[in-house]
Amino acid sequence: MIFHTRRWIKPQDLNPNGSLFGGTLLAWLDEEAAIYASGQLNNSRLVTKFISEINFINPVRLGDVIELGVMVREFGRTSITLGCEVRDKATGQPILTIDKIVFVNLDAAGSAAPHGRQEVTETRMVYRQPPIDSAPPPVSAPLARPPIARPRVAPVGGGA
Repeated sequence: MIFHTRRWIKPQDLNPNGSLFGGTLLAWLDEEAAIYASGQLNNSRLVTKFISEINFINPVRLGDVIELGVMVREFGRTSITLGCEVRDKATGQPILTIDKIVFVNLDAAGSAAPHGRQEVTETRMVYRQPPIDSAPPPVSAPLARPPIARPRVAPVGGGA
């Protein structure tokens, strides 16, 4: 399971019992899973078809930081099935698990369409960086700044 996103629990996220509102957490998780599925299928047009049993394990309180994780369970012809977990960042304790979330790949007309994927693609952001053992770029001289034009102001008290 790769944990891609962290959320800091704020007052507006709480239910009347003072814990994280389950619907808010499910919305965050559905969005996280959709973004991940979109990257795997290389298509932003997809829909959530099915979410299996949702197991709320531990409560989340104000100020907690949680991590949302997803992983591919399987690829179908027009679908992708993911597993999801939410955990407490500080303790690592599980908060919620979902065994299956199924997304269906859509074409431009909104119909289910084959995606042709059968294996997981890269899951981490790749940043363009030079290799660690390469020499650092040369340091250039600081850029010269033009002087700041200051308006002339007549002295207070009528002096000329």
